[in-house]
Amino acid sequence: MRKKIAKFSILPLAAGSIFFSFSTKDAAKLNLEDYSTYDLDLDYTVDDLRGELKPEFKFSHTSPVLGKSYVGFKEALAFKESGGDYKSINEYGYLGKYQFGVGTLNLVGIYDTINFLNSPALQEAAFYANASRNKWILQRDIKRFEGKTINGVKVTESGILAAAHLAGPGSVKKYLRSWGAQAFSDAFGTTIKNYMKRFGGYDVSFIETKKNARVDFESL
Repeated sequence: MRKKIAKFSILPLAAGSIFFSFSTKDAAKLNLEDYSTYDLDLDYTVDDLRGELKPEFKFSHTSPVLGKSYVGFKEALAFKESGGDYKSINEYGYLGKYQFGVGTLNLVGIYDTINFLNSPALQEAAFYANASRNKWILQRDIKRFEGKTINGVKVTESGILAAAHLAGPGSVKKYLRSWGAQAFSDAFGTTIKNYMKRFGGYDVSFIETKKNARVDFESL
C-alpha cells in the first residue's frame, strides 16, 4: 500500500517572498526560528487608520449602555425573567420576554396568547401597560415608603414596580405595609426583597400612572 504524504504550503504576507512546498517529513525538520520576524523592520502596505476612528468608539462595546433609564429597567427585568427571549414559555405557563401569566394579560386587554408570543411590539406594550396599572395601584405606597429601608433594602419606585411584576401589586402592598413581615416568593423561590434590591434605583418616571391601563392595539 502506498503511503499518502501530506503537502503543506506557506504563503507569506509580504510581496516578493518565496512559496515553499514540503512533505510532513520535511516539516518535522523545520526550524521555525529561521522564519521569525523578531527585530526586523517590516514594510507594511496597509495604512494605519486608527487615528481616523472616533475617540468615543471602543471595540470592547458589544451592546449599548442603557444605564438606569426606563429602557435599562425593563431590559434588566426581561433578562432576569427570560433571558430576553420573546418566545419563552416556562414550565408554569408564563409567556414571553417578561413572563406574563394569562390572567395578567387579560387585565391589559390581551386574550390571544399565540399572537402575543409572535409579536415583540405587543409584548413591549403589555409590559408598559401592566407597569402603568401597577403604578396607579401602588402610588400611595410609593410615596409613603420610597427612601425607607425594609429588611435591609432601600425602597425605590423601580424596586416596587419590579416586585409588582413578580408578585402582583397586592402582595407588594402587604409586604410594604407589614414592613417586610408578610413576605412572598414565587415557584422558583424569588422574593419581593430580592426584586426590590436587584431593580432598585432606576428612573421609571417615563411610566404613566394610569388606572386600568390597557394595550392600545391601534398604536402597534
